[in-house]
Amino acid sequence: MIGTTLGLYLMGRFARTLLGIFGAICALIYVVDFVEMLRRASDLKDVTTAYVAFVSLLRIPSISEQTLPFVILAGTMFAFVNLTRKLELVVARAAGVSVWQILSPPVLLALLIGLATVTAYSPLAAVLKQQADRMETGMFGRTRQDVDSSLWIRQRSMDGQAILRAEQSSDRGTILANVTAYVYDAEGRFQERVEAERGELLPGVWTLHNARIVTLGEEPRSVEKYLLATSLTAEQVTQSFVAPAAVPFWSLPDIVRRMQAAGLDSTGYRLRYLSLLALPALLVAMVLTAACFSLRFFRFGEIPRMVTGGVVAGFMLYVATKLFGDLGGAGILSAPVAAWSPAIVGCMLGTFVLLHQEDG
Repeated sequence: MIGTTLGLYLMGRFARTLLGIFGAICALIYVVDFVEMLRRASDLKDVTTAYVAFVSLLRIPSISEQTLPFVILAGTMFAFVNLTRKLELVVARAAGVSVWQILSPPVLLALLIGLATVTAYSPLAAVLKQQADRMETGMFGRTRQDVDSSLWIRQRSMDGQAILRAEQSSDRGTILANVTAYVYDAEGRFQERVEAERGELLPGVWTLHNARIVTLGEEPRSVEKYLLATSLTAEQVTQSFVAPAAVPFWSLPDIVRRMQAAGLDSTGYRLRYLSLLALPALLVAMVLTAACFSLRFFRFGEIPRMVTGGVVAGFMLYVATKLFGDLGGAGILSAPVAAWSPAIVGCMLGTFVLLHQEDG
């Protein structure tokens, strides 16, 4: 095993490098976001610059969380380049320290950062983002999700299943306009289609006003009110309007369970939960990818080529993560496969390349 002194030294070097890069990226994001929000609020008389600055500050953790894989990639490459240029890695290798021993501190640090992000930083970022969204809505008025947005709802109840479509919705989906409901019995057989001017969610029931009922083999009929049983609550419908990224990690399993029980689509929330669980492995994959391009001794003129190769490889891994996420969100891939595949494949490829470089 690598010596304690050398291990702590390498971990300290990596930690300082990662902290510096992460801080610089957060500062850049904050400046850009603050300037953009200040431009949007320039016509508002009652909004102060300090208030806008505070709202922008609350948004930074959720935005910076998405840059964490690139921070790990860039920080690892930068730390290895500095250690190699100062011949510290050369001396360590000459003393019999293997590449796997050198990699153990950054891999351990990446795992710790991933665990801390999943368990503490990500929940805090989600809570701050929700607060920022509420304050932003107070500044600029209703958002697009609050009013005039179309809505699809699939539900289950004691009477069977139903699919509701509304051309417009407000109050986070509890008030519907131009509603069409397709009603099925408990065995999944189609019963009737209901078209209504307006719908309202009340405890245990959807109330559809001025409804027209179309049943197979019967003449269409009109009623003033049509009651459709539902197991959905206003909180569950409202929750479906909240982006998965804005939900704290510890709340995701409960939300997934309740949405599945109510018949709502929980794919996005399941994918978010599993992606957070896979984050430590993804950060380790970024460390191994960076090591493939920065552990060898190189001349000064080879640095741009090495950096370019590492950035391209890391970007491809990041694109693969997003692509698999989109395929999982569309239902083409299962959520576990979409969440874990990029991290596992990245670790395997990085290990394979390092084995080929070091051991032939």
